[in-house]
Amino acid sequence: MALSAVAASRGLRRFFSTSTLPAFNPLTTADAALQKPEAEPSTNLFISEDTISLAVKEDANSGSGLSSLKILSYNVWLREDVEMRRRMKAIGDLIQLHSPDLICFQEVTPNIYDILCHSSWWKVYQCSVSNEVKDSRPYFCMQLSKLAVKSFSCKPFRNSKMGRELCIAEVEVQGDRPLVVATSHLESPCPGPPLWDQMFSKERVEQAKDAINLLEKNPNVIFCGDLNWDDKLDGQFPFPDGWVDAWTELRAGENGWTYDTRSNQMLSGNGTLQKRLDRFVCSLHDFKISRIEMIGTEAIPGLLYCKEKKVKQVMRQLELPVLPSDHYGLLLTICRK
Repeated sequence: MALSAVAASRGLRRFFSTSTLPAFNPLTTADAALQKPEAEPSTNLFISEDTISLAVKEDANSGSGLSSLKILSYNVWLREDVEMRRRMKAIGDLIQLHSPDLICFQEVTPNIYDILCHSSWWKVYQCSVSNEVKDSRPYFCMQLSKLAVKSFSCKPFRNSKMGRELCIAEVEVQGDRPLVVATSHLESPCPGPPLWDQMFSKERVEQAKDAINLLEKNPNVIFCGDLNWDDKLDGQFPFPDGWVDAWTELRAGENGWTYDTRSNQMLSGNGTLQKRLDRFVCSLHDFKISRIEMIGTEAIPGLLYCKEKKVKQVMRQLELPVLPSDHYGLLLTICRK
């Protein structure tokens, strides 16, 4: 969900209106072996250097024989004017702390990519987007894997006005157990004048159906990302029998709001929006979901930013804490059956 810094009176405006969206070119599959730049020292905000060293050591020992796997989905927020470098460092700290085996990012810009690929944790992952390809898009989805990758691919949605696509990683787990992890940033609602009705629900629902139809032939598949899903507007997520929504399956009764202008104080001053925009839906024959948690819910210590807000026709400066993103991340753990 690409949200503007200031909420509109009848909805939250997007960074890109449908009339001004830049042209998109589909991302091509990255080379299996990417050239990695030298990693710079970690400036960790949340965890000790000892913890980082342990996480990196565990990463080096990662392989196809793991009994459990962690998959992270995170919309990293394309706002480069709000402490981008410090936010990306904080996201890197979370990666080192939780050590996910696969990562699915949304709203990665070329500048965000450059910061991430110089991080100390980057070298243990294969990336779906090459350094050359990343400059062809203003923002994009990106996948990272510590497991052996059979293929990365991207399939554009035919009905997208925003260049949205389905990104797919096919990885090798325990030799004969294939796993497909797919991510997307489904069509965003863009309410704006004159009618404030550009919610793109029809497009979003069609994209979700197309994604599921493409993925369901696989015996083990996970579909995650910023799906921009609104149950009241879009209805029940369209997956068939045998699929599960990891959050409602494991944490029934908890709201699961990954975009929350109340709890995320960085978004204070925006109109109220509390939605479970980010999701994991799964169909697994050889694995089972065992845990899902929200990460990135804490402010970065000692960091503030100024935001303008009109109060009774007067512009005021708000001093607000900074979190890693406007979204919270979701971390799913699966294990063998």
